[in-house]
Amino acid sequence: MADIKQINPEDYADDHRVTYLVQEWKRLSQAEADAADLVEVDPSMKELADKELAEIEEQKNALMEQIAGIVGSDDEREWPNEIVLEVRAGVGGDESALFAEELASMYLRFAETQGWKWKALDESRGASGGYKEAQFEIKGADCYKQLQWETGVHRVQRVPATEKQGRIHTSTASVAILPIYKRSKIEINPGDLEMEFSRSGGAGGQNVNKVETAVRIIHKPTGIDVRCTSERSQAQNRERALALLTSRLQQMKDEEEDRKRAADRKSQVGTGDRSEKIRTYNFPQDRITDHRLKQSWSNIPGIMSGKLGPILEALAAADGGGAVEGEDE
Repeated sequence: MADIKQINPEDYADDHRVTYLVQEWKRLSQAEADAADLVEVDPSMKELADKELAEIEEQKNALMEQIAGIVGSDDEREWPNEIVLEVRAGVGGDESALFAEELASMYLRFAETQGWKWKALDESRGASGGYKEAQFEIKGADCYKQLQWETGVHRVQRVPATEKQGRIHTSTASVAILPIYKRSKIEINPGDLEMEFSRSGGAGGQNVNKVETAVRIIHKPTGIDVRCTSERSQAQNRERALALLTSRLQQMKDEEEDRKRAADRKSQVGTGDRSEKIRTYNFPQDRITDHRLKQSWSNIPGIMSGKLGPILEALAAADGGGAVEGEDE
């Protein structure tokens, strides 16, 4: 439970879980102020007012404990030490798929510098290489806390290797950072799920190729589908796929709540929506620009090799310092 002394109930006025508690706390605060004013106007009422103030303080402390118990449970959910990194090719055909793979490599190299562990969950490659779509599991201290702002559309501007006339092409790829929560409030009705089993492709030995270990789960109400092929058993792949589905449903819920609160938030680095364009990688000019911060960095080769620290630190500072910026063209 969070320390009640460190919680300001007014910060949670828009949190639907504690709205009624915050409203009651405000009512008691007003009654507290009224009692104090009464003593100033009529000192003879001090004894009665002191008794009322003591009762109000007791009630406010009880409310604060309830609020702390609810919002304090967010700590593990907000900063889990396990995530799924998802990259998808966007606009730009083969170049988009190649860029998606470069982004994945950038994050995985950064993960290695942090001492985090990672493994591929599923990969779908493009005709000319790169990723049409890929998912990776990353485990390590503060992995979500550091990478939480990377969700969104990443744009690349450069001359593709296949370009004969030296023209600069613009392509996109999307990134999603999906936290895996140990305790999730999302409840999935088994009747809403459709499961498909197939043989895993690629390396893995005879067992992988002969047994239907790959699992695909479709959540019928939302149309979300997830697939896992990384484990040797169907049961393990099913468990990982369910965890990923839960994370995607949680993210969908969080995005919806963030959009509702966005206008009132004092500190915001984007909305965490995967459709939001967040960054441009301009190779000819050796410049990476984050549109939310309106800030740029050079040394694209170094950053793409995993040296993401300066960008992530700037995002953390902006979110903590109250920078409210949307995407830029």
